[in-house]
Parts: sequence; structure tokens; C-alpha cells
Amino acid sequence: MVVCSVRRMTRRVVVNMVSFGSRAISLMYGNSLRPLHTSVCNTSSHLIAGFKPEKVAVVTKTTRYEFEQQRYRYAGLSEEDLKQLLAMKGSSYSGLLERHKIHTNNVEHIVKSLRSEGIDVRVVKRGEYNEEVVRWADAIISAGGDGTMLLVASKVQSKDKPVVGVNTDPERSEGHLCLPVRYTHAFPEALEKLCRGEFRWLWRQRIRLHLEGTGINPTPVDLHEQQLSLEQHSQAHRTLHETFSKPSLLPVRSLNEIFIGESLSSRASYYEISVDDGPWEKQKSSGLSICTGTGSKAWSYNINKLAEQAVEEVLKIGMYVCCICVCSVTDEYNESLVFSPDDRRLFFSVREPIVNRVFSSSRQRGFASKVCVRSRCWDACMVVDGGTSFEFNDGAIATISMSEEDQLRTVVLD
Repeated sequence: MVVCSVRRMTRRVVVNMVSFGSRAISLMYGNSLRPLHTSVCNTSSHLIAGFKPEKVAVVTKTTRYEFEQQRYRYAGLSEEDLKQLLAMKGSSYSGLLERHKIHTNNVEHIVKSLRSEGIDVRVVKRGEYNEEVVRWADAIISAGGDGTMLLVASKVQSKDKPVVGVNTDPERSEGHLCLPVRYTHAFPEALEKLCRGEFRWLWRQRIRLHLEGTGINPTPVDLHEQQLSLEQHSQAHRTLHETFSKPSLLPVRSLNEIFIGESLSSRASYYEISVDDGPWEKQKSSGLSICTGTGSKAWSYNINKLAEQAVEEVLKIGMYVCCICVCSVTDEYNESLVFSPDDRRLFFSVREPIVNRVFSSSRQRGFASKVCVRSRCWDACMVVDGGTSFEFNDGAIATISMSEEDQLRTVVLD
């Protein structure tokens, strides 16, 4: 109790106590101590009519066991050969098989629960998931983890199509975008709550992308499929590049983030950036991340968060160091990086900017309604939610924004 009281007191007085330290942080990060999030999650909290879809598509993830099987299928390996190969790589065949069975058992539990309610169900592997499946279903269930949820969301264009995530292996997957873990084994309870209207809708904002300029290849590359075969990636790069005089809207929406940068991570990314129709600024960095409120807890958070060690070293400049103070400042700063999934603002982050007499970075991070990026890169990509990649080389211009019609309809269950 004493520690909690001191922590609260420290939050109120820390700026006055370490004013020089605060100035040092401002020099490093701009107004980084100013809280970044101002909106509160605005889910629909009024009484909701019960929701019972007639047709549900259950999209399942590819387990590591299935991935390894597919990977070596064309080599003609037997199951025994696969065991030996995995052992040589330090992986456990029995462990992968066990996790696979846990996932499949939980998928069967979901499907059985749906069918017992008279709901028509289609089970779809991630490689079979397409726009036709989306059109057929009244609702879509993502059976996997956050990666599967991002895949499912990427093909849903309508804000009226509900998407529900169920974590099928809670011990190995965070499942931040999924229902609470207890519903993995109690899915009938979740269905009952949906039917009775005991839930809230959460419309998660998503990012839309317009491309224009020269050297554009609108053919997307599925990075998950690329892991199995390089053929798709090589074919995409052989496609004739086009020039778009007007912005062309790409057929994907980002639930988490967009990343722009050189394909080779050791090479600096060169581009120009304009925030909210402001002046263009030439930058070199390790890449640019632009996230939603949903994605503010993911990669963007880890790009921008401070470690207690860094805070302690900065506070030493102000000649005031206290263990509780260090923890408090670190927590308050890191908490300020997270904002609501229904917030209509983008949050951009410049990774490791190069600042010298030629290149600048007046704003290394911040909120915006629109971000425009002109590529000056050699071999760059624009990656959507870590799963879909577009070429983004010299002359290409991306306009990144949000629209109400792109919201994703998801469920919040207590």
C-alpha cells in the first residue's frame, strides 16, 4: 500500500522533481512525456439484440506440424524422415504433434458447438480462405491466434460482417485479438451470450492504402506462402511495372500496422514523408511503421517503449534517481503509447532515424489523420499486418489513411 501511494505521488510530482531530466527526454523524443492517447474505448454498450448467424466460416491456422509437413512434402519425405530431420534441427516431432492435436481438438469443439445450434459451418484452411468464403458466411471465426485473426480480417471489406477470434492454443499464443482464453474450452457459453445479446460490438478502425506514381507493382505477395515457395515472390517481381497517374486503392485493409522499408534490414530506407498534407521531409531510417489503435499494443509498442535502464540513465542527468520514480516514469510513458482500437487516428513511428546535416527527422513519432510516403528505396516493400507485401520502390507514392467504411466488426465478451 505504501509503495502504491508513493507511485501515485511520484506521477504527480515527477516532472517538477526532474525538470532537467524531462528536458533531456524531450530533446531525445520531442514531447514524449505528454500522454499520447486521449480517447477511451467506445464499444456499443447499450442492449443488443441476440446475434445468431445461419452460416459461419471457421478459418483455421496452419500449425507448425502442418507447416513442416507441407514444407518437405515435395521432397518425398516419409513421416520417419521428417522425425529425423526435425531432430537434426533441434525440434521435437512429438512436441509439434502434441500442439497440433490441441489445436485440432479445439477446432472440433468450436465446430461441434456451432452445429449443435443448427448453424451451417464451413471449415476452411488458411490457404483456402478467399473472398468467396467471406461472401458465403454471415460471420467468420478465426481459429488460431492473432496471426490468423489478421489474415481473416484482411479479406473482410464490409463493416457489417462480424469476425470473432478464438485462441486454439492459449499456452503458446497470446491471442490479444481473440476472445478471453476461458472461452476456448467453453465455446458453448460464448454462443449463448451471443444469442442472448450479452456482449458488445467493437468496431476496430483499419488502415486503407492508395498507391500512385511510377515503378508500381500492385500484385501482392503472401509472405506466409512465400515461406513454402519462392515462386510466388519471383513471379510478382517479373510482372510488368505500371504507372498510376491517379491514386489506386489497394484491395487490403490493415488491422494492426503498415511497415515500409528496405527488404534487406541492414540497408537504410530512403524515402520522403508528409504528415497531414504538411511539407515533404527527406528521411533515412530503419523503416517506417504506421499503426492503428489495435496495433498500438503490438509492434508499434515495442518500437517505441522505453526500458527502465534508459529512463534511469536519463534521470541521472537531472541528478534525481529513485527506484520507484524510474518504474513510474517508465510505466507512464509506455502506457501513453497505447490507444483505443476505435480511435480514428494513425500513429506513425520512424525507426532509428539517421539525423545529420542532410537528413532530418523533425517528428519521430506522433498521431496523424493521413501520412504520405514517397519511396526513394532500392528494394523496398510495404507490408500489411506482417502477412501481405507490395513492392514499394523509387517513384512509388503511398497515401495511408482511415475511413469509417473500413471498420472491422468484432465482439467483446466479458
